[in-house]
Amino acid sequence: MDRKVVVPGDLLSEDAKRSGEGTYIRDGSVYSLLYGLANFRDKINVIPLAGKYVPGSGDNVIGVVKDITFSNWIVDVNSPYDGLLHISEFPKRIESEEMSKHLHIGSSIMARVKDVDPTMKVELTLNDRKLGLIRAGRVVEISHTRVPRLIGKGGSMIGMLKKELNCSIFVGQNGRIWVQGGAEDTDLALKTISLIEKEAHTSGLTDRVVAYLKKEKGARS
Repeated sequence: MDRKVVVPGDLLSEDAKRSGEGTYIRDGSVYSLLYGLANFRDKINVIPLAGKYVPGSGDNVIGVVKDITFSNWIVDVNSPYDGLLHISEFPKRIESEEMSKHLHIGSSIMARVKDVDPTMKVELTLNDRKLGLIRAGRVVEISHTRVPRLIGKGGSMIGMLKKELNCSIFVGQNGRIWVQGGAEDTDLALKTISLIEKEAHTSGLTDRVVAYLKKEKGARS
């Protein structure tokens, strides 16, 4: 069996070289650090099944502006730690007195975590063409622990969804997902994302998702 639910302290392997994310080594053996789903392929990784999202450098996130200071937008990124978007990380040069004209309190943005320091100061950036203010489409929230399953190995699951549903989809590692497309396609995308979240821990999920999309699209035609 490739995957199983484990709790902290469970012995996962006696080969220390197989230790991956969510594990620790003691006396040459690998143990689970978390309550989660252990993947036993090459490296052993444990994906947490509970807990809050903790930002990591390079993560894509969807955030909501909650406050504006002299040079930073303070952004809720669905985490115990707020994101800071400095004025210099906005895609074009603006003055501090203009900040609220471009992003106001309540604005939703697609951003990237630029850096996280040891004190958990989370710096965000919008300096990428894929990032910026969300002006249209819909945002749905799922558990951040289900995001790796939604993305799939090498982006396989999310790539298949974009192709089959004819939608633009931005996946935030913080569990917020933006979808934009025609009304029917968007509705089906949100239903499919909900299905993946619900059944993320089960095997054969990709085949079931393909069958589900085929059935739903067939019912529309």
